[in-house]
Amino acid sequence: MNFYLIEEYVNRMQKEDINKFALKQGVILNNDELDILYTYIKNNYKTILYGNPKEILLEIKNKVSSLTYNKIENLYMKFKDKIDIFTKNIRD
Repeated sequence: MNFYLIEEYVNRMQKEDINKFALKQGVILNNDELDILYTYIKNNYKTILYGNPKEILLEIKNKVSSLTYNKIENLYMKFKDKIDIFTKNIRD
């Protein structure tokens, strides 16, 4: 059930949702960065949540500013434990 909810949320997600979240986290994205992150989230959310996102993060690193990437990496580390708990509960 939770997989379905996440899939539906991501399918309905718009760029503005990502931008609003970024702003709440103190991250200001330019239009290119917003497009890149939107595309990566839409196409790779399963890997980000349930797999090993290191390759995806490395790809993003080369496509956004170093300041934006550092903030993304810090946010990922901040939420990693919550993501792990969430995905463990889904698998159980």
